[in-house]
Amino acid sequence: MDNSPTSLFDSYEQDFKHIVSSIREKLEGDAKNESGEARKTALRRVEMELDEADEMVSQMEIEIQGIPQSLKAQYTSRIKAAKNDLQRFKKASKDLHNSLARSDLLSSTTRPGMGPATSDEPYGSSNDRTRLLAGTALLEDGSRRLVDSQRIALETEEQGADILRSLRGQREQIQNSRDTLQRADTSIDRASGTLKKMIRRWL
Repeated sequence: MDNSPTSLFDSYEQDFKHIVSSIREKLEGDAKNESGEARKTALRRVEMELDEADEMVSQMEIEIQGIPQSLKAQYTSRIKAAKNDLQRFKKASKDLHNSLARSDLLSSTTRPGMGPATSDEPYGSSNDRTRLLAGTALLEDGSRRLVDSQRIALETEEQGADILRSLRGQREQIQNSRDTLQRADTSIDRASGTLKKMIRRWL
C-alpha cells in the first residue's frame, strides 16, 4: 500500500481523469448525435458524472493540504487544470441542454398530423386551415349556446321572482282575510252577548 503524502491525491486525480474521459465520450457521442429520449438519457448521465468529477476535485483540494510545500506548487497546477477541464465540460453540457430545449420547443409548435407553418401558409396546409376554421366555428357555436343559456337562466330567475312576489301578495291577502274573520267573530260574540242580556231583562 502506497503511504506517500501524494498517494490519495494521485488516486483521486486518476478517478477524475477516468470520469472526464467518460463525460467526453458521451458529449461527443449520444448526447450530441442522438435525438429524443436517447439524447436526454445521455445528458442525464453526463450530469451525474459531472457531479462525481466535482467531488473528485473537492477531495483533491483536501488532500493537497497534506502535501509537502516543495511539491504543492506542482499539485496546485494539476488541480487548476482539472478545474478548467471540469468547467469546459460543464459548459459543453449546458450548451447541449439548451440545444435540446430549443429542439423540444420547436417540435412542440408542430402538432401531430399538422404540417409546419410556412410564410405562404402561416397556419400550415389547407387541411390544417380547414381544421382551424372548424374548431373556431365550434368555439363560436359553444359561445352562442353559453350566451343563450345565460339568457334563459336570467329569464327563469325573473319569472321565479315574479312568482314569489305573487305568492307573497296572496299570502298577505289570506292573512288580511283571516284577521277580518277574527274581528267579525269577535264582533258577533259581543253582539250575541248583548242580545242575551237584553232577552234576560225582558224576561
